[in-house]
Amino acid sequence: MSDAIKEKIKNYVIGLGVDDVGFGAVSEYKSPLSPAIETIFPGAKTMIVMACQELSNCESNNKRIAMSGRLDVMEFMKSCNYKLARYLEKEFKFKAMATPLSYPLNMNKEARYGLVADFSQRHAAIAAGLGNWGRHNLVIHPRLGSRVLFTTVLCDAQLPPDPPVKEDLCIQCNICVEKCPGHALDEEGKTQVMKCLEYSQPFGIAANMGFWKRFIDSTPEEQKKMMSSPEYMSLYQSAFIGFQYNCFNCYMLCPVNR
Repeated sequence: MSDAIKEKIKNYVIGLGVDDVGFGAVSEYKSPLSPAIETIFPGAKTMIVMACQELSNCESNNKRIAMSGRLDVMEFMKSCNYKLARYLEKEFKFKAMATPLSYPLNMNKEARYGLVADFSQRHAAIAAGLGNWGRHNLVIHPRLGSRVLFTTVLCDAQLPPDPPVKEDLCIQCNICVEKCPGHALDEEGKTQVMKCLEYSQPFGIAANMGFWKRFIDSTPEEQKKMMSSPEYMSLYQSAFIGFQYNCFNCYMLCPVNR
């Protein structure tokens, strides 16, 4: 019976336009930094992980076009999150909870001011048989490569998990390491997040704090100029967009996508 339910859920998810879906046992979720799933959803047994391919926007030298593609994918996936959770609750009477693809984040000190997510989509994807780690610390999907984003719905039903991907999908070419402008991947198995953010999110919280510190220390005339500067306008825009990525090198250059 559970196999039939799983197949029905899979067909529903693929019908939404998602590229792939995997089922993982909560007990196999192993994220060393994020909170235990039990603290999010006591009684959760299954992770239903959806995979969507990044658009070719990420190849554009126009960073606004590149970011626009990422925003489109994220909006679509958030919609799928809600639709799947509602489907599980209405169709099967399961209790279901969607997990955040991005914001909101825990901005407290213990979560490294938003650098540690409440739920790791990549670790869930691996537990659900949707890929394994590349040298860039992205998950490489057997068919979609590394240009893929994941999002997860948790439920309290025990559904059969999918087998893990055992084949090593990374070809160890080191292109991602050599072409990272921030040298954030120099240490294997670790992304030095602050080095990454300096290039990938140049108008993030660090830049915001730096701007306002300079603003406070400036004269009224200098402040007036700062408020009409492209830097301030970019910070303003980033504040309501959220993650405003300017670097997609590790997605764009990975040869497993070709």
